[in-house]
Amino acid sequence: MLPIVITLIASLFATPTLVANKATKAPIIDGKPTDACSKAATWLPIDQVWLGKPMAKGDFKGRYKLSWDSKYLYVLAEIEDDTLIDIHPDGLDKYWDDDCLEIFIDADASGGDHLASYNAWAYHTALDGKTTDFGPNSKPHYYNEHVITKRITKGNKTVWECAYAIYPDTYVDREKNTPLTLKKGHTLGFAIAYCDNDKSPERENFIGNVFVAGEDKNQGYKTADIFAKLVLK
Repeated sequence: MLPIVITLIASLFATPTLVANKATKAPIIDGKPTDACSKAATWLPIDQVWLGKPMAKGDFKGRYKLSWDSKYLYVLAEIEDDTLIDIHPDGLDKYWDDDCLEIFIDADASGGDHLASYNAWAYHTALDGKTTDFGPNSKPHYYNEHVITKRITKGNKTVWECAYAIYPDTYVDREKNTPLTLKKGHTLGFAIAYCDNDKSPERENFIGNVFVAGEDKNQGYKTADIFAKLVLK
């Protein structure tokens, strides 16, 4: 009986396969969830605590939707957070300790290490719209040209609308790089998370969309092995 129970538990927490439908019309990136592709997509939860303690009711709630076309992967995220903090005006300095949306993309779903390579991406988009990740030299770089983003906050609810160009692992800094043309059936590695700071020197929580086994769940910034598979339908 025990092996069956272990197998059942493992299957419950297996890395999920996600599906994104193609947008018949490209959404307007304006921070408003009113586009046809956004309305048609299903909300998915951001509810796995990767760092920090379990959160009190009302502190955080997150969900997201996905769609795509030949040029972009579209992400619509809705975050309910009682405090938004950006205490590092230098966007390359400890940006992960401010409130920010983080999108993980592995263009060919190959998995593996990406801390010092472009095998995969961990795009951190700050409250001011700057998008940052580590480059092959293990130093942070801006990748603002990789994403079109708009954020609207009303009360404790923030809507992030983003369009990500997908770059392969052949990307080279300071050279002309061409993003992939996305097609039906393409499989990406994908994860989404939110860095939550409530007036502390460091973020109190890091909340993602996929279950990560073990005590050290902060793995996405260095390995794409924990990403979900995302199939473009």
